[in-house]
Amino acid sequence: MSHEPASETQHLLVLATLIEVAKDFDAIILGAGAAGLMCAIEAGKRGRRVALLDHADRVGKKILISGGGRCNFTNIHCKPENFLSANPHFARSALARYTPSDFIALVEKHGIAYQEKTLGQLFCDSSAKEIVAMLLAECADAEVAIFLNERVMRVSRGDDFCVVTQNHEFRAHALVVATGGLSIPKMGATSLGYEIAVQFGIPIQECRPALVPLVLDQADQQDWCDLAGVSAEVIASAGRQMFREKLLVTHRGLSGPAILQISSYWRETEPITIDWAPEKSATAELVAKTAGRDAASAKSALRSHFSARLVDRLIDLADPPRWTNAAIQQLENQLHHWQFEPDGTEGYEKAEVTAGGVDTNELSAKTMETKRVPGLYFIGEVVDVTGHLGGFNFQWAWASGAAAGQAL
Repeated sequence: MSHEPASETQHLLVLATLIEVAKDFDAIILGAGAAGLMCAIEAGKRGRRVALLDHADRVGKKILISGGGRCNFTNIHCKPENFLSANPHFARSALARYTPSDFIALVEKHGIAYQEKTLGQLFCDSSAKEIVAMLLAECADAEVAIFLNERVMRVSRGDDFCVVTQNHEFRAHALVVATGGLSIPKMGATSLGYEIAVQFGIPIQECRPALVPLVLDQADQQDWCDLAGVSAEVIASAGRQMFREKLLVTHRGLSGPAILQISSYWRETEPITIDWAPEKSATAELVAKTAGRDAASAKSALRSHFSARLVDRLIDLADPPRWTNAAIQQLENQLHHWQFEPDGTEGYEKAEVTAGGVDTNELSAKTMETKRVPGLYFIGEVVDVTGHLGGFNFQWAWASGAAAGQAL
């Protein structure tokens, strides 16, 4: 069976069909994740006709997998200092106007049970599905039109913004880009948001994986990775930034909350420093002993602070030639300043978020609208604002989405 090339008439019919089903709205929001949903809700509550588009077959896919399926939806200790950006003050305005208490009030309005875990992190008692259901219910109340399986083919701007998908053509006075970052591509992450920014002349701060496990070089892997599964509470440092949380040894390197946190600040070729014994004198018992100054005695003394496997490895790697007081003090210092030089990260596949993104100098801190293109907004992870681990990135999504939604 032969296939004739499509005729010009056929192309015109396709275009006519697109025009016939064209949708006119006050605002188009690209991305039905946390930020996009919140923006749609706030704009819809103000009577705006909102089209919320996503290329996926369901909304909030990253919400559903967050927090082990229970959604760490905010952190009660959220402050601007919990965010990384080329402009560290940018997030302050949005975070002050939509706070964790505001989102908690929404959760309680819908009768969702939750609990506080360590360090101010709030999780659903049951499932992240409750958060998605809550957001969908709010969208329904605000008469938000949601279009799924809509892959964006083209974005343009004349008198209005025009978004052409493989199914429809949408027009609106305002376009909000809430397409997320590059992290977890298997969940559908794309570079669309950055491409739109570049199309309209909006600069991008260099993107990189953040909140991501670190990979050790081959030599360090040989020294450490047979301990995969061993964990310890440490202080992990890179430059002036430090975090005190758990470290986990993996089959390829280091992970756990302390490492995920510091990974956002780590840059290639730089070392990270691990304090294996925060606020402790790990060798005090060994110094006090008048006999048994050897590796076996050191391992015995340190096992009150660390797991046996970790102690054995630390002592074997440090291995002072003599066990004098000076050598023991040197060991103590090394335990508090143990350096690794990571070979890289596990990449966007394992990264929880993307650091970098749309340059905040191009955005209004109050509304998230671009300064050079009226009616164009960027919110959520696509913006150069990256939160610490523990609910902060969700709070940025809610806050930036609310800021834009209240301005539309």
